[in-house]
Amino acid sequence: MEKQRCGWCVGDKLYETYHDQEWGVPVYDDATLFEFLILETFQAGLSWITILRKRENFRKAFDDFDYKKIAEYKQEKIDTLIQDEGIIRNKLKIQATITNAQAFMTIQKEFGSFSKYIWEFVDGKPIKNSLKTHKEAVATTAISDALSKDLKKRGFKFVGSTVIYAHMQATGMVNDHEVGCFRYHEV
Repeated sequence: MEKQRCGWCVGDKLYETYHDQEWGVPVYDDATLFEFLILETFQAGLSWITILRKRENFRKAFDDFDYKKIAEYKQEKIDTLIQDEGIIRNKLKIQATITNAQAFMTIQKEFGSFSKYIWEFVDGKPIKNSLKTHKEAVATTAISDALSKDLKKRGFKFVGSTVIYAHMQATGMVNDHEVGCFRYHEV
C-alpha cells in the first residue's frame, strides 16, 4: 500500500525523499539550521524543487555550508560564485549569504547558539498544526513576522516573513504535514 504523503510532494521522487526524511523534522543543530536558512533565502521567488535539484551544487559552491568560511568570503569568491551555473547566480543573494553568515555568528555569540535563539520564538517546541490539505497552509504567521523582523534588525538579508515561515516548516519549528500524512505523527 502506498504511503499517504502531503499533496505538495507527490509525484516527484526528490520531493518525496526530502518530505519523507527531512521536511518538518525538528532541527537543533546550528550547521543544519544555517544550511536551510541559506537554501530558503536562495529559494525566494523560485520553487523549492529548483533549490532541491541544485542543493549538492550549493553544498560544493558554499564550502559545505560552513558559515565560518562563508563569513570570510572575499570578492574573488563572489565572482566565482556568480559564474557557477550549478547554483542560483543572484549577486544580491550571494552577498546576502556572506552577510547572513556573519550575523549568524553574532547571534551564536549572544545566545550561545543560533538554535537557542531561533527556537525561543516557538517556546522551544514545535507548533503542531492540523491541516487537512497542504492548500490550507499559510505563507506567514505572527511568529514568522516577528522572527523576520528581528533577523532583519540583526542584519540578515532576504529573510522576509514568507522565507522565514518556510524555514520554520523545513526545520520542524512548525509541523505543517497534513493530518493524513504518514509523517504527521512521526515528527
